[in-house]
Amino acid sequence: MYAADLAWVKVPPENHPVFRAALPKDPRVETVRMFGGVAAKVNGHLFAGLFGRSTMVMLDESDRATALALEGAALFDPMGNGRARSDKVMLPESVMNDPAELQRWLGRAFTAAAMLPSKPTKAARAP
Repeated sequence: MYAADLAWVKVPPENHPVFRAALPKDPRVETVRMFGGVAAKVNGHLFAGLFGRSTMVMLDESDRATALALEGAALFDPMGNGRARSDKVMLPESVMNDPAELQRWLGRAFTAAAMLPSKPTKAARAP
């Protein structure tokens, strides 16, 4: 299972610029630090992020089935405890070596998340 193998693997620094370059060029894309890497949101919804040596993406049902058919893909289970996120897929590591394929998957994830209603912004925490 991938999650047990990746639970404590740091995101390789060289993956950060590859991920950022593959993100959709849309002003609604917001990047944040997460899991020791970079993640991306649209309208308050996390749609993709670096994790271990690969990328997780939030996909609609048909794209999720396509992604899960890829060798090495799995439902995203960041803790490796069998409590996978049903809407997020961990892509195979090989996707990080193919910028065009990564860009396609991030585009699909962006489209799925952008169709969801915007999340309300959270109020700042008191010190």
